[in-house]
Formats: sequence, C-alpha cells, structure tokens
Amino acid sequence: MKYDEFLELFNKSEPDKVLPVELQSLWWDKKGNWEKSHDIAQDIPTFEGHWIHAYLHRKEGDIWNADYWYGKAGKERSDLSIEEEWESLVEYFLSKE
Repeated sequence: MKYDEFLELFNKSEPDKVLPVELQSLWWDKKGNWEKSHDIAQDIPTFEGHWIHAYLHRKEGDIWNADYWYGKAGKERSDLSIEEEWESLVEYFLSKE
C-alpha cells in the first residue's frame, strides 16, 4: 500500500482489519481517537510499538513519558513536528508491508 492509498482509508469509519496493528493505531490517531490509538500501541510489544507509544505521549504533551518510550524504542525524541512524525511513522510501516 502506498501513502496516498492509506490516506484514502480515512473515508471509512474504522480501519481495515488487514492493516498491521501499527497502522491501525496510527489510523485511529489521525481520526482523532487518541485513546483507541494508545490502547493499541501500548499492546504492541516491539520497539516499533514503543515508538508509536512515544509519539502519542509526545502529542499528548507528556514529554517525560514520551522520552521513556522513545528510550524503550531505541530512539531520540523527534525534532519533527507532530504531523511530520506521524507521516514518517506511517511511511515506515507502509514500507514494511
């Protein structure tokens, strides 16, 4: 799936269940449901799940918690805008499909 195709999924009321959980989490975030996105991300037991978790806490403004999760993901807090970080996460997970 390409980035533009992923963006077309926002016309739906729920993400496609065939999407990896990482992209489902990011989909819910973009749809404005931070809680649902967070619920999914916190249950992904990989460094990639930790990366999404970190991004979500950064977006929330909980920088201490975000930095904790960035560390668990082996990453530094991003200097990108929240929107740019979301895009980079989506592009990363799309490239893994």
